[in-house]
Amino acid sequence: MMQGFQGLLWVISLVLLAMAVFAFIDGAMRRTDAYPAAGKQTKPFWLIILGLTIAVNIYPIVFLQIAGLIATIVYIVDVRPALKQVMGNGPRWGGSSSDGPYGPFNGR
Repeated sequence: MMQGFQGLLWVISLVLLAMAVFAFIDGAMRRTDAYPAAGKQTKPFWLIILGLTIAVNIYPIVFLQIAGLIATIVYIVDVRPALKQVMGNGPRWGGSSSDGPYGPFNGR
C-alpha cells in the first residue's frame, strides 16, 4: 500500500515540475514589454518565481511546493492569457474559416 502511495506522490511531483518548466519556458519566450502592458508583474519577477518553483520541485519541500504550484497556476490561468491577448495571439473572435495566418484567403 505504501509503495503505491509513494509512486503516486512521485508522479504528482513530476507533473508539478513539468507544469513549472512549461510556465518558465513560456514566460521566457514572451516579450518583456508585454507584461506591464497586460497589467501584470514584470518578466524578471515571473521568471524568478517560476525558476524558484522548478528548484523547489527538484528538491521537494512540501510547503514551498504548494506555494510554487499556486504561482504556476496563477501564471498559466491569469498571466499567460493576458500576455497572449496583448501580443496579438489571443483568442480570435469572429474570424472566418477562410482566414489564413496572414489574413483572409481569397483563393487567388
